[in-house]
Amino acid sequence: MTWVLANVDLILGLLGDHLRQSVVAIVAGFVVSLPLGWVAWRYRLLRGWVITITGLLYTIPSLALLMILPVIAGYPATSETNLIVALTIYAVAIMVRAVTDGLDSVDPMVRDAAVAVGYSAPRRFFAIDFPLAGPVILAGLRVTAVSTISLATVGILVGVTNLGYLFTNGLQRRILAEVVAGVVAVAAAALIVDLVLAWAGRMLMPWSRPSPPRAERRRARAVRAAA
Repeated sequence: MTWVLANVDLILGLLGDHLRQSVVAIVAGFVVSLPLGWVAWRYRLLRGWVITITGLLYTIPSLALLMILPVIAGYPATSETNLIVALTIYAVAIMVRAVTDGLDSVDPMVRDAAVAVGYSAPRRFFAIDFPLAGPVILAGLRVTAVSTISLATVGILVGVTNLGYLFTNGLQRRILAEVVAGVVAVAAAALIVDLVLAWAGRMLMPWSRPSPPRAERRRARAVRAAA
């Protein structure tokens, strides 16, 4: 506890770096996954290939990926860009299936109704498909966020500073409090982002909220009375 109190500024600074790197990768992974997930949902012949190939990306060892990407892309291995690109790849590996499953969950009758009233394909996607698929996509996004924040710690192994520094430095100097502080800080970062996403989902998708029991009972009485 003494070590933590003496190094609060260090922990908060590393936490800020960690969140910045993770959030950029989460957003980028989400943006890339939307068209890939739509292609997998729309074209059944490609679905297996898209989901399988993107899913296999998650099996690449993180340290190996962090060493291979700079060779391919030409940027320094120690740059934040290297870590963010690697984390984005892992995010895509999770999110593509979530997007596909979310679009699958939309009632086809709702789509038919939208087409019947003259919705174009792009307008139907953004006004009907995407909002109704939102709860399933959000669930996948929350899993992706927690996974990304956890994986980001590996960046310290190639020289990218974030909360992973507390692990390596604490182990090298045999300061258990520093290692524990790193574990708690990573868990706190994941919890904060997950709560923010859950709150955003409630605000942006009120239709996904469960109905209160009283409202359900009132609705049932109204239906019986009308019958």
